[in-house]
Amino acid sequence: MSTTLPPHVLPYAVRDGRPMRRATDHLDPRPPMRRATDGYATTHSVSLIVPARNEAQNIPWVFEQIPRCVNEVILVDGSSTDATLTMAEHCLPTVRSVQQSGGPGKGNALRTGFEAATGEYIVMMDADGSMWPGEIPHYLHFLDNGYDFVKGSRCIAGGGSLDFTRIRALGNRALLTVVNRLYHAKLTDLCYGFCAFRRSFLNELDLRSSGFEIEAEMIAHALRSGLRIAEVPSLELPRRSGRSHLHAVSDGRRVLRTLLAERPGARSAALHAVGER
Repeated sequence: MSTTLPPHVLPYAVRDGRPMRRATDHLDPRPPMRRATDGYATTHSVSLIVPARNEAQNIPWVFEQIPRCVNEVILVDGSSTDATLTMAEHCLPTVRSVQQSGGPGKGNALRTGFEAATGEYIVMMDADGSMWPGEIPHYLHFLDNGYDFVKGSRCIAGGGSLDFTRIRALGNRALLTVVNRLYHAKLTDLCYGFCAFRRSFLNELDLRSSGFEIEAEMIAHALRSGLRIAEVPSLELPRRSGRSHLHAVSDGRRVLRTLLAERPGARSAALHAVGER
């Protein structure tokens, strides 16, 4: 099940009707702008999981934007060789830094963070500055109002992307068509890792992927398990500095394999075939 914004809720990634841009953010000497969303209050504890590998230059901007409704920030370090850990502790002394386990890959990083989280709600976002932490209260709003899994969408009103290449956009559209047909869904975006969910459903999500395909696995398992899913508008920004670890073609193939392998009935059919041998 997907949803759009209620009439009274404004998209937080839009200012005066225009997308928030940040081309000259680092030149502005004023403190970061705190908006009305920073005062959002929830009765549930919130853990923010931030996987990072060599993101020392991006951590300050990300951490200074984290709203007060987040109770716990867990940085999962993927064997960084720069000052990522030192910078994180400098910007946010209360941060919990944990070493990634299970091998390399975003999936292993996220699963490490999920296991370490103590909050009733878990929010996941990247450390490269492509996702604005100021949107987090928007996700919590939907969890507070009965949804189990909330995912960002760049493809509904109020959302967008300033970093979509042609190949990424085409790949996302093709994979979205696959997931909607296989899982009888009406989602508007797939390959975007800004999500939030109730920690009590972590076992139902049954995450095993090691790489970027974990985002598709989460959505596939949430759909298959019948979780109440909301899509909320999100604005994807360009990476602030450094190189992306994403490989569009190879990671896209892994996402496709995951969607096919996890589709309803596929696992039981495979187990049945093995049992007949």
